Amino acid sequence: MLIFHNPIHHLHAGRQEMFRGKLVPCHESPARLEFVLQALRQRGIGELRAPSPADMALLGRVHSPRYLDFLQGAWREWIALDPANAELDVLPSVWPVRGFRHDVTPANFAARVGLYSFDSGSPLTAGTWDAALAGAACAIDAARAVGGAGGPRAAMALTRPPGHHAGPDFFGGYCFLNNAALAAQALREAGAARVAVLDIDYHHGNGTQTIFYERGDVLTMSVHGDPLTEYPFFLGHADERGAGAGEDCNLNLPLAAGTGYAGWREALRAGMRAVQDFRADALVIALGVDTIEGDPISKFKLASADYRQVGRDLATLGLPAVFTMEGGYAVEEVGTNVANVLEGYGG
Repeated sequence: MLIFHNPIHHLHAGRQEMFRGKLVPCHESPARLEFVLQALRQRGIGELRAPSPADMALLGRVHSPRYLDFLQGAWREWIALDPANAELDVLPSVWPVRGFRHDVTPANFAARVGLYSFDSGSPLTAGTWDAALAGAACAIDAARAVGGAGGPRAAMALTRPPGHHAGPDFFGGYCFLNNAALAAQALREAGAARVAVLDIDYHHGNGTQTIFYERGDVLTMSVHGDPLTEYPFFLGHADERGAGAGEDCNLNLPLAAGTGYAGWREALRAGMRAVQDFRADALVIALGVDTIEGDPISKFKLASADYRQVGRDLATLGLPAVFTMEGGYAVEEVGTNVANVLEGYGG
């Protein structure tokens, strides 16, 4: 398996996030990816490659131009407000909720941070844009490798910050650019008529759903914690089936907090049947391993050994596949769990 690794992921390292009413150290940290790299190297899994420069034109077909412009220049604007801001991260403090206008781009920086975000737990730092852009390049390169003639059957974008919460013009949930969506778009442009995105992170991939909700060429499927009680709360319900050309091309399988492996695997199999019924030509797997019991911000009860079977199950779909690295915050176990999935997938 080819593994496109983001060599500058560490440039995005938030100091604090708002969590349950307090500023706390960020759960999403550079250590997460280093544990995965260590586990893959110890087991001899995959061939590591650095990405090529990101295809900005493709990014512009997934994310809106004004959003990309904002992300690219946000840190410069933050420092221009006050040089002392270099010691602080950017966190939003105001949002345009129901009844407010979203079509107007405010001149005020704080207002634009709120316009392009949906939570206060995703700090934007000096290196966020560069790290996220290199991660997007990993996803695009992985998709093009898999989609090209004579390419591998599977590749991975091993990167952070993660991506599946990022929408066409918003960030949140630690995500800024949607790597799974970029991989799906790249697979489409490489010749796959139908692409399925199968999201197995504990948290619903609200950004991916939003991006493809009215498209019939990409199936979005997610197994996740029930949004009645679990983040991101406002998307991920079972009655969200797609709209317009995308009607019946979105499948959400929400599960109660505390669900164990048997119940989770049953939902996964239902999602896999949907991928088969869709007659997908290629697959993107948004791989979150925050489904492990004991993850600090998640509530499923999978064990590390279960992830090998997860990989075996996914392999039975027999499709060219791109893995994107999403959540997993029980840091010491993240590497083991990702390696187990890939090991199981590879047989």
